[in-house]
Amino acid sequence: MTEKTVKVTLVKSIFGQLASIRGSVKGLGLRRIGHSVVVADTPSNRGMMNAASHMLKVEPAPGAPSSASGK
Repeated sequence: MTEKTVKVTLVKSIFGQLASIRGSVKGLGLRRIGHSVVVADTPSNRGMMNAASHMLKVEPAPGAPSSASGK
């Protein structure tokens, strides 16, 4: 079974944010502005992305398996 992934990029500083939002950003593995990571599209990761949605850019991961396969 293929697992869906998304690319998450931090576009705004975490300074001045609530501790729970900072924790969500760190939980996703983001370290600095402009840093991108590819994470699994799971409910727990989606919750962290929603908590910090005003600071993140979320897009499908490049090279990720799509639902329409060529074969």
